Amino acid sequence: MRYLPHTEADERAMLEVVGKSTTSDLFQSIPEALRLRGDLELPPPLDERTLTEHLAALAADTRGRPFLGAGCYPHHVPHAVSQLLLRGEILTAYTPYQPECSQGTLQIIFEFQTMVCELTGLEVANASMYDGAHAMAESALMALRLKRRARRVVVSEAIHPEYREVLATYLKHGEAEIVTVPFGEDGITDLTALEAAVDGETACVLAGYPNFFGIVEPMDRIAEIASACGALTVSVTTEAVALGLLAPPGALGADVAVGELASFGNPMSLGGPFVGFFACRESALRQMPGRLCGATVDREGRRGFVLTLSTREQHIRRAKATSNICTNQGLCATAATIHLALLGRHGVRELARVNWLRARHARRLLAERGVPLLFSGPTFNEFVVRVSDPEAAVARIEAAGLEGGLPLARLFDAPGLAEGLH
Repeated sequence: MRYLPHTEADERAMLEVVGKSTTSDLFQSIPEALRLRGDLELPPPLDERTLTEHLAALAADTRGRPFLGAGCYPHHVPHAVSQLLLRGEILTAYTPYQPECSQGTLQIIFEFQTMVCELTGLEVANASMYDGAHAMAESALMALRLKRRARRVVVSEAIHPEYREVLATYLKHGEAEIVTVPFGEDGITDLTALEAAVDGETACVLAGYPNFFGIVEPMDRIAEIASACGALTVSVTTEAVALGLLAPPGALGADVAVGELASFGNPMSLGGPFVGFFACRESALRQMPGRLCGATVDREGRRGFVLTLSTREQHIRRAKATSNICTNQGLCATAATIHLALLGRHGVRELARVNWLRARHARRLLAERGVPLLFSGPTFNEFVVRVSDPEAAVARIEAAGLEGGLPLARLFDAPGLAEGLH
């Protein structure tokens, strides 16, 4: 943690340089009605030592092992990741526009893309997206660009509810229609309902892999249904560790694979930042959002790396841009790349296997104590159990010093999920 406070003299000097009298003058572009009046409800500032001690006390007061699903929970991050991130040549989140002085950063981005392609079984990947929800929304926008006459996006209700909210926000002011397909009693997307929803007007079908309930969807069948009507298939993965054990979505017919890679190398950090991934088939390359790092050779035959095909709004006319991604998640992507490199191909598979085995062990112990699964579909490491009073169960779990599960009633209205605890 860096403690770099500014004195009043520092603030006056900075304001003088930018030609402003007060800090409020920096926010003149914000309408008066939208500005905060009064101070934030925060305690007074602390000196460095007191602040450090306060944070240490808060850290010591954290709960025990988490048993909370929904796709965001702490993972072990090797200390080598944070140590390597401290190296000056990569300790930046800025876009490496000048290849002649950014070869290290560019190579890391290239390796990140390569690893995403290996995990997903697809041909090209970008580097990178803000988070998994953003990546999913961008995949729908890309599908609409590729399928120009199609104005329908079909999404499984078993995808993370917050991901679906982001998708709705992105498409709110467009002409595209979002059609939500329900899931069955097994927690898997209802394939009969999916067949009825997909038609020639459908640009893409989005399904979880695994889905929000931790269930592994039949991606090959979903891809068959989508491709029969000319629509793209998008797999959405909130827990990328699963890709170490499951068949790559590209091998099952998915045209686009998106999701969240923060479980490699990145701590929760109070909910972010995350590192979304986006991979697709080469045929969609020129409509892929974000930035792409390519490898080439110079006149002397030396290998080099450079940003290429970056159709962002900073690079070309706004009307022709494929994305509004304006900051670089390069540091988060670098952390994920280091962790994946440390694990290697076999290590990623073994990590996924350990996750699956331990989750299976937990399911068995719960079943022996009269806590059955809510859904019958195959799961990876997350799962939903049935309890008579989910909120009371959470309270009991927290009283035992653990992080409790997530009652599905908080996110879903369906009566059948009232007893579900994620």
